[in-house]
Formats: sequence, structure tokens, C-alpha cells
Amino acid sequence: MNRRDFLRTTSIATAGATLLPSYMYALAPEVKPVLRLGFIATGLRGQNHLELMLQRSDVEIVALADPQAHMMAFALEMVAKAGRKAPKVYGNGPEDYRRMLDTEKLDAVFVSSPWEWHRDHGVAALNAGVAVAMEVGGAVSLQECWDLVEASERTHTPLMALENVCYRRDVMSVLHMVRQGMFGELVHGQGGYQHDLRGVLFNDGKSPYGKGAEFGAERGYSESQWRTDHYVKRNGELYPTHGLGPVAAMMDINRGNRLTHLTSMSSKSRGLNDYLVRQAGSDHPNSKVNFACGDVVTTTLACANGETILLTHDTSLQRPYNLGFRVQGTRGIWQDFGWGGLDQGHIYFEDSMNHSHRWANTAELMKANDHPLWAKHSEAAAGAGHGGMDYFVDNAFIECLKRNEPFPFDVYDLATWYAVTPLSEKSVAEGSAPQAIPDFTRGSWSQRKPIFGFYDQY
Repeated sequence: MNRRDFLRTTSIATAGATLLPSYMYALAPEVKPVLRLGFIATGLRGQNHLELMLQRSDVEIVALADPQAHMMAFALEMVAKAGRKAPKVYGNGPEDYRRMLDTEKLDAVFVSSPWEWHRDHGVAALNAGVAVAMEVGGAVSLQECWDLVEASERTHTPLMALENVCYRRDVMSVLHMVRQGMFGELVHGQGGYQHDLRGVLFNDGKSPYGKGAEFGAERGYSESQWRTDHYVKRNGELYPTHGLGPVAAMMDINRGNRLTHLTSMSSKSRGLNDYLVRQAGSDHPNSKVNFACGDVVTTTLACANGETILLTHDTSLQRPYNLGFRVQGTRGIWQDFGWGGLDQGHIYFEDSMNHSHRWANTAELMKANDHPLWAKHSEAAAGAGHGGMDYFVDNAFIECLKRNEPFPFDVYDLATWYAVTPLSEKSVAEGSAPQAIPDFTRGSWSQRKPIFGFYDQY
């Protein structure tokens, strides 16, 4: 039975709330051994996912949609080199993806488009009964988050948030320790996006991270075509999910716990202008651009069960890469630094370390508590993007669909994480005033079970 013809009618009751469909379990009643895939946006990130899918025998690459001919050409070349059948091409303008969704009988679609397109692409796919693998970012408005949730519920079609950092090896090792109770009761968490993006925001158009002052360049891999514009117009936590997703998983957000409200504060904006002047000179027209986004934005979130989370957005100044994770409970603390290796962090368990107040041998503890999923699939993940993280997040999406099982991070998670961006903007604009975070589950968060099985299986 094709998903277009299947509507699951089972619902779950929630106290004081409307009935919500348990659509997250439904691809169709039967298990599908091979999935028919489409791709919306074949830029660099879309190509990352395409590369991994081309290595699988349980998927068929049916169609690609992207208005940029040069990006489509790169993607088609990848398919040809992999010896796979050429997919249908939908490149007749930015709306041609709709024709793909209407014409092709797809099981799922990868959405890797610029942030402002995520809602339109996601809702259109869900309305077509096509499961969605949605790249991360931040919403432009709260309404976008509700639109995705309501489309998924209305059509009984699932959406998965592709937050790859949830699968980083050290993050999963810490999660494994959290699940074993080694940290005691969690009290506080931190994370963020602390990554010098100046070379991305002013891309030279020749490489993904090229230097230069080509603001708005329309060639090559220029992410500045769209991303930089958000820094010009918006002041807030623009990219929350890398820092929030892993901490939310450890704190069972939307599964027995939820985010209730946030406050944000922004520093002044100086880094991007300074970079432009030093790279291109004070006479360059873009050196006079007024960037709204502060160089460092800090956001504090409160949880229903009493925990706090601190996010930091720091992408406009010189700095080494670090997502700044911290997980702190009644019996232990982990502080991340570096790129995420098992030896790049500090960890401390008071009871087992005789109150020494000295950090433990992090690498030894991490390796001893390596997550079973990494221990099982590290060879398969070798060479995959972002240190192997991409393999795990994409594999979970495909395996859950094939087996008719719920996604580890679903549309409620995506909506909650995405909502941080517009709420952060509003808080900053209102002098750090607290902003209520909607309960996108409409009360079912208190009954939804914590994430376990997918980590062990996929």
C-alpha cells in the first residue's frame, strides 16, 4: 500500500488537550525493503546526504529538485559515478519541487534547502504523503513550526530532524553514561554553535569555506547567497539545534520533560565588519553593511522538570571550533572542548574519584562507556561526513522508515528546537524579556517515553 493511500486512524488522548494521531509509527502497515527517495536542494549539504544514499542498496534515487543548474550537475555526476540509474530532474525554477512531489511516487524526501524554505518544502512533502528528512536550522517564525506539526498530524506522515550532532561519538558516550545514572539527576546543560563562519558568510564562490568578501556571490558553493542575509536582518540565536539537540535528548525533552520558556541577550556586532575591512578594505561596499546579529548571543532555557540549558551562538569572531557542551548532574559533570574526540573534554565523578576535585582520564572513561551503536557501526561510519555523524543520522531515518518505527527526533522535536530562533529574537528585542515556548505536543510530552531503542539498533 502506498503512503498516499494510507491514513492511520489511531489516536492518543492527552489530558486537557485535543486528540493527537500516533502517526509517528506509520509508514504503511507493511515493512518496505526498498525506499524511493527524492531530494529537495542539491547544494553541498544535499550532496552529503546523496553520497550516503548512493552507498545503500535499500534505496532508489528517483528524483532531484533544485533550481541551480550547477548544483544539479554536481549531484547528477555523483549518481553517474556511483553507477546508479539517472534520477528525474526538476530544475525549472524554485517551485518545480512541487511537480516532483505530485508526479513521483516517493516514500521519502531529503530537504536540505536554505532555512527560509524549510517550512514550504516540508509542508508540501507532508501534504503529498511523503516522509521528510529535514535539515536543521532555525525557524523564521513560530507559525512555521506549527505549520510543520499540523501538516504531519493532518496527513499522518512523519518528519525527522537531521540533527547529526546527536550522534557525535563523545556525545553518545555521555548519553550512555547519563542513561546508566552515572551523572545522577541532571540539573544543567550547555551547548551552542561556536564556529568561526566568516569564511562561509563571505564565501569566495570557489570552495565551501573560501575566504573573501563576495557577499551575495551567485556562483560555486557560495552559502552567502542566503545565510549572510539572516545576520543582516536578524538578532538572536540563529542556529540552535547543534547545541540544543544532544542536551534535549539527555534531558528527555518532549518525552517526560519539556522546554517552558527562554531569555536571550546579544552582544554588539563588530566581528563581521572588522573581517570585511581587513579582507577587502574599508572602501569595499560591504564593509558598511549593518549586521543586526550580535557577535555572541546567549540564550537560557528552562525545563518543566527544573533543569536549565544555556546556548551560545558565536560565529562572527575568530575562534577555534567548539560546541561548548556541558552536562552537569548531582554526581558528575562533563565539559566538552575541541572537535569532539573521545579525549577532547573533561569529566568528573565525585564519588568514584575520592573528592579529588581533579578531572578524570576522559579518554579512558569515554572508551569504557562507548555507546553500543558506535561500537557496532564505527567501521561503516568511517569516512562519512562530520566524523561519521552523518552516517548515523541518515541511517536512522532510512531504517526507521523501512521498519515502520518512530523516528528518534520527530516533528515535535524539530518544531521545539526551531522555535528557539524567533523566540530568541523577540527576547533580545524586548530587553531579554522571557518568552514562553509552545508545547507543540499539546500535552502528550508527559506521556511520551524517553528515547532508547533507536540508539541500540540504528
